[in-house]
Amino acid sequence: MKFLNVEVLSVAVFVISFYGLMINKNIIKSIVSVVLMEMSTIMFLISIGFLDGMKPPIGQNIENPSDPLTQSLVITIIVIGLAMTAVNVIFFTSICRQYGTSDWDAVKKKNTEKAMLHWLVFTPIISAVIFYLIPSEKAGKILSIIVQAFLTCCAFYIFLLCKEGDIITKVGNYHGHLGITLKVDALSSVFIILTSFIFSIAALYCFNENFGRLFWFLFLIWEGLLFGVFVSRDFFNTFIIMEVITVMVSVMIMYKRDSRSMYDGIIYLMSNVVAVQFYLFGVGYIYKITGVLNIDAASQALSSMDKASQLLPCALIMTFISLKCALMPLFTWLPKAHGTPSAPPVISAILSGLHIKTGLYVFIRFQSVFQAINLNDFFLVVGIITGIAGFIFAISQTDIKLILAYHTISQIGMTMIGLNIPGVYPYTGSMYHIVSHALFKSGLFFSAGIVAHAYGTRDIYKIRGVLRRCPAVGIGILMAILGITGAPFFNGSISKYLMVSGADWIVSGAMIFINLGTTISFIKYSTMLFGRNEGEQGAVKADICQQAAVFIMGVLCLAGGIFGEQAIKFLFNTSVKVDTAGYLQKNILFFISVAVGYLIFKFYIKKSKLLKKIRAIDMGFRGICVCIGIFFALIMLYGWITLGA
Repeated sequence: MKFLNVEVLSVAVFVISFYGLMINKNIIKSIVSVVLMEMSTIMFLISIGFLDGMKPPIGQNIENPSDPLTQSLVITIIVIGLAMTAVNVIFFTSICRQYGTSDWDAVKKKNTEKAMLHWLVFTPIISAVIFYLIPSEKAGKILSIIVQAFLTCCAFYIFLLCKEGDIITKVGNYHGHLGITLKVDALSSVFIILTSFIFSIAALYCFNENFGRLFWFLFLIWEGLLFGVFVSRDFFNTFIIMEVITVMVSVMIMYKRDSRSMYDGIIYLMSNVVAVQFYLFGVGYIYKITGVLNIDAASQALSSMDKASQLLPCALIMTFISLKCALMPLFTWLPKAHGTPSAPPVISAILSGLHIKTGLYVFIRFQSVFQAINLNDFFLVVGIITGIAGFIFAISQTDIKLILAYHTISQIGMTMIGLNIPGVYPYTGSMYHIVSHALFKSGLFFSAGIVAHAYGTRDIYKIRGVLRRCPAVGIGILMAILGITGAPFFNGSISKYLMVSGADWIVSGAMIFINLGTTISFIKYSTMLFGRNEGEQGAVKADICQQAAVFIMGVLCLAGGIFGEQAIKFLFNTSVKVDTAGYLQKNILFFISVAVGYLIFKFYIKKSKLLKKIRAIDMGFRGICVCIGIFFALIMLYGWITLGA
C-alpha cells in the first residue's frame, strides 16, 4: 500500500507536469515542468525497482532477492535525468539570452523571421537551378508560378511582421557589427512585396512564351538578387549583389544576341562597371575613417565626425547611385537597356517598373548615412532637370518602347523632387509614386510587347485601333495612361498631389510643367488606341495570360487612386488626408493640361523638325564617362560651397 501511494503520486505529478508543458508559453515554466516530469518518472521507477520485502542480491542465500537489472536501470535513469536537466537549463538559458525573451511563441516567431530572410533570397535562386535541370519547360514554368506564389506569401508575411518592428538576423552569429547583417524594416518591406508582386505578374505574362530554360534560370536568380539588395545592411555585400545583378541584366538585355542588343547590353554593363568604381572608392574611404562596413554602424560613426571628411565618400557614392537612378546627365544608358528592340518585353517591364527602383531605394537608404552633407537642394534641382529632359526626349520618339523608357527617366526625376522636399506628405507621395510607377509602367511595357508583336512594328504612327481590335489590352493601356498622367481617381493623381504638397511655387510650377510634358507625350502614345490601319485584318489574337497581366495592372492603377489613402496607410503606416479643394484644383489643372497638351501635339509635335534632331542625339560610352566625371565634380563643388557657407 505504501508503494502504491508512491506510484499514484508519481503518476499524478507526471500528468500535471505534462499538462503544464502543453499550456505553458514561458520557457522557465517549461523547464520546471520538464524537471517535475523527470522526477515523477524516477519516483515511479524507484517504486517498482525496490519492491517492499525484496532485498538487493548481495552475497549468497538471499531470500526474496530483487532483479539487479531493474535497480541498475533506476540508478542509470537518475544519473541521465539529472544530466539532461542540467543540459536543458543551459540550453534554455542560452535561448533566453540570445532571443531576449522567455516566451516560446516569441522565440518561435523570431526564429521564423530570421529563417525567412535567408529563404527569401535563396528560394528563387535554388528554384532557378532546379528549373534549369528539369527537362520539361512546361513543368518548370508551373514550378516557377508556384515559387512566385510562395514568395509573394512570404513577402506579405514579412511585410506584416515589420509593422511590429524590424527583422534582423546575423549570418554567422557574429556580435556587434561584424559579419553579414540582414535587416528588413518598414522601407525595405515595401520594396520586397513590390518585387514579389511584379515578378509574379511577369511570370504570368510570359507563361506561354517559349523563351527557353536559360531565360527562366536568369529570371529567378534576378528576383533573388533584388531581394538581397533590400535585406542587406552592409556596404560591401550591397556592392557584390548589385554587381552580380548588373551582369545578369546585361545578359538578359543581350538575350537574343543580335547586334543592337549586344551593343545596348555592353553599354549598360560598362557604364555600371565604371560607376561602381566610384562606389568602391567611397566605401573604402568610409571603412578607413570608421572601421565598419555595416551601414547603420557607419551612419552612427559618421554623425560625430567632421563634415568635411565625409564630403569625398558622399560624392563618390552618390555619383554611383545617381547613375543607377538614371538622373540627368547620367541617364543615356537607360533607353538603350530598357528600349532595346530584341529584348523580351517582360525584361523591359521589370527593368523600368521595378529594377530602376533599386537605385531610389539605395538613395533613400544612403541619405541617412550622410546626414551631415545636405544635398537635398542639389538633388531637387537635378530632379527637376531630369524630369524635364526625360519628357522632351520621350516626346521626340516614335518607337513605343523608347517613349516609355524615356518617360521612366522623367518619372524618376519627379520622384527625386518629392524625396528632397521637406515634409511628410512629399516623402510619402514619392514613396507611393514609386509603387504606382511600378504598376502603370510595367503594364505599359507588357502591352507594348503585345502590340508590337501583333502589328509587326513599334512605330507609334503605324499602330491604330488597339482598343477596338484587342479591348482587354486597350483598356489596360488606357488605365495605365490615366495613371501616369495623374488623371482623377487614378493612383498617379494621389501620389502627385502629395508630392507637390508643401512645395514652393517654383517647384510646384516645375512639377506641373513636367506633368504637362507627360500628358503631351501620352496623348501622342494614346493615338494607337483609336483609328484604323489600312488593310487591317480583324481582331488581334493575344495570349490570354498576357492580356490578364496588362488588365490586372490597369485595374490596380484605378484601385490605387480610389483607395489611395487606405493604400498609403497600409503600405507606409502613414495617415494622409487628401483635401477636397486641393484635389479638385489639381484635377482642374489636369484637364487644362490635357487641352493644352492636345493643342501642342496637334499643331507642333507632328511637324517639329527640332524633335527629330533631339531624337538623333545618342551619347556613346565615352560621353557617359565624361558625364560621370562632371556629375562627381558638381557634387564636390556644391558640397564645398555649402560647407564653406
